[in-house]
Amino acid sequence: MTDTPTTLEAVVVGAGPVGLVAACELARRGIRIRIIDKLAQPTTESRAIAIHSRSLDMFDRMGIVDDLVATGAKSTGMKMYSNGTELFHVEFDGVNSAFPWSLLTPQTETERVLSERLTSLGVAVERGTELTDLAQDHDGVVLTVRRSDGSTETIATPWVIGADGSHSAARHLVGARLAGSFKGERFILGDCDADSDLDPASMHTLFAPEGPVLFMPMRDGRARIMAEIHDAPGTPLNLQPTQDDLQRILDQRVGGITITNSHWLTCFEVHHGQVPAYRYGRVFLVGDAAHIHSPAGGQGMNTGMQDAFNLAWKLAAAIRGDGGQGLLDSYHAERYPVAERVISFSSRLTTAATLRGGARVVRNAMMKVLGSMPAVGDRLAALVEEIGIGYQGSPAVLNGRPRHADVVAGQHLPHPDDPELRKRLGRVDSAGHTVLTVAAPGGRAPAAGPAGHVHVLIASDGTTIDGYDEVVADPGAIIAKQYGLRSGGRVVVRPDGYIGAIVALDDPDGVEDYFDLIAR
Repeated sequence: MTDTPTTLEAVVVGAGPVGLVAACELARRGIRIRIIDKLAQPTTESRAIAIHSRSLDMFDRMGIVDDLVATGAKSTGMKMYSNGTELFHVEFDGVNSAFPWSLLTPQTETERVLSERLTSLGVAVERGTELTDLAQDHDGVVLTVRRSDGSTETIATPWVIGADGSHSAARHLVGARLAGSFKGERFILGDCDADSDLDPASMHTLFAPEGPVLFMPMRDGRARIMAEIHDAPGTPLNLQPTQDDLQRILDQRVGGITITNSHWLTCFEVHHGQVPAYRYGRVFLVGDAAHIHSPAGGQGMNTGMQDAFNLAWKLAAAIRGDGGQGLLDSYHAERYPVAERVISFSSRLTTAATLRGGARVVRNAMMKVLGSMPAVGDRLAALVEEIGIGYQGSPAVLNGRPRHADVVAGQHLPHPDDPELRKRLGRVDSAGHTVLTVAAPGGRAPAAGPAGHVHVLIASDGTTIDGYDEVVADPGAIIAKQYGLRSGGRVVVRPDGYIGAIVALDDPDGVEDYFDLIAR
């Protein structure tokens, strides 16, 4: 057994999309890490395929969104049907994101793009390396890992991120357990080449008396297909269904869909659960290690990756000495309620989709009515695309100023309505904090704030002023109006794109108050 160098600053356990996001975000901030995974090779199963708007915003900040978008198909809405009649149609084009759509691409592609990014940062995944033991004290963590050749190693590290999935060894070794429901509806899932007349730019839910069918078009005639199945009580779950099994269900319930080839077929049972805490001393749990739920709405991988994105900049700040214990604790405070809402939302979707008898008739009638209300569709689009996620009241945001702002601390920074302004703001480095100074329309631009952060001036005339890293001309005061900062103000944007503080221009200490807050 050997000890690793004391310069190691963190270990990520698990190299799926969640662990890879955590590793990339730590590595690009200069944190010395190792990432291990018990699989000898990356998975060949397509698994989670939907990447929603908020996650695409995240990948944009990571600098890899174009690489990822090139792998998949854009889905611009959701349609729901019963007996061939459209009940509900939700369009995503109104969500506040630079990417108002879902990207449908196999998880293998998501992992490939993230792995290539990690390699470019000088870090390689240590495969065939399984976590078998963990001990921690006030000063650090000691991991025991076993390699595929039977050899073992002890790894001493200050911090651990457990991203090793629903059967997490990290979760087990810190003594945490998922609390929830572990028996539910069963589904057959196929990643198939299929012929269909369904709109390729939308995701589809087709209700039938025997159970729902979900059809999600991907690239080149490929589609993700799911359908509820009804096994006899006590029947073991069949993990190796056939293409004929799925085709028979499609023919019986909806018709018009012909499977020509299958890439991956499986069955699963819906489970819902969450650990009571996301931090256990020096160990953090992210993704399926912390929460599991129905795949309805495609929220699982997205929620997990955003867990990792939220945690990584905070852990990097703590390692550098810029963040305190309160900032680390804010990971649980911010992300636990998000998964709680996802579990509730996905559970309601699953329940609604699997109603029987008279309840099904009532559901269809209600959906027909609700589908005619634009506000309902907008709200559902925001839920699916995860645009409404916010951290208002978090211990890692500074609340309460200025009074007249339309934006609030804790919400994600709104994307400017103007495409050119959005493009200019998108050029700003996002590895650290950014302080946006919005000059009062027609007023004199103030001096830049405290050094050590990226400073961007948004002014009507675009005048260059010393102390700013970037000056964005906004002659129509579009951003000032959109943010409700008609008298100007400073907006502190966290590395994850959420607002840490909003400060009046005449407040000399507001920005520093925020950085003092997260340093505690």
